[in-house]
Amino acid sequence: MHDSTRRGGRAGIAPAGLMFLAITSVGWGFNWPVTKFLLSELPPLTLRGVTGVLGALLLAVFALVRGQSLKVGPGIWPRLVMAGLLNVTGWMVLMGLALLWLPASEAALIAYTMPIWASIIAWPVLGERPTLLRTIALVMAFAGLASIMGGNGISASEAKLPGIVMALGGSVGFALGTVLSKKLPIHLPPITAAVWQIGTGCLPVAIAGLAIETTHLEQVTTVGWWLLVYSTVVQFCIAYVSWFAALARLPASVAAIGTMAVPVIGVVASAIALHEPLGPGQIAALVFTLAGVALATRG
Repeated sequence: MHDSTRRGGRAGIAPAGLMFLAITSVGWGFNWPVTKFLLSELPPLTLRGVTGVLGALLLAVFALVRGQSLKVGPGIWPRLVMAGLLNVTGWMVLMGLALLWLPASEAALIAYTMPIWASIIAWPVLGERPTLLRTIALVMAFAGLASIMGGNGISASEAKLPGIVMALGGSVGFALGTVLSKKLPIHLPPITAAVWQIGTGCLPVAIAGLAIETTHLEQVTTVGWWLLVYSTVVQFCIAYVSWFAALARLPASVAAIGTMAVPVIGVVASAIALHEPLGPGQIAALVFTLAGVALATRG
């Protein structure tokens, strides 16, 4: 694990890294409409924080059952806390709140401007000069996302502005966390790293939510309870572990561009589950975006 982490910044495209990236994209993509639905039954901070803490506890049990140690060296703690704040706390809070003002499809698309911030930050911080192929891939992917936004009639109206600002803030924070995790790698197995990052990242969110929000569990429907299981197990346990495993095996900019499949999945899933717009124009844009993602994985 440590060797693959050290090689991640300069090595070629590892097939295992792409597999983990695909698992992450599917898990996070479906979670957008899931979270949008759950916000109609539960308050945002409690929803995001408590499911995250439960996910971290489940991962901790899984790690212990597999005989993995959860011990963290003193020198690693600052990196863990920093990653937890940027990649978990900021992302969970800002994206959860953004969904109060935006449809799930629009929030997902704005959130995943993340690759452009990651590519910009990675150049001076990591010395990852963008290759021509990777730059073309980024332009293709963003052209696709811009088409989807136009097709969905996204508008920076005053009513949507708070959601747009929060989604962009979470996006920049996640990009910074992604790049810094390559600059200052956390030398821990993926599951152990996920346990502590999710746990430390979501605990303050859960405490804040329980302290200031009012939760009515009796109003949660049967569908809501099943979606809570999905959000806890798939989003936090499976997808986050896969993300950390992918990040250890891929250049930061490739990992970031690869996650652009997430809003594609989110838009399609939101159209099906929440009846958000999806017409021929959006479908064409999705194909274009996927082509950009595929091209990025070759660069």
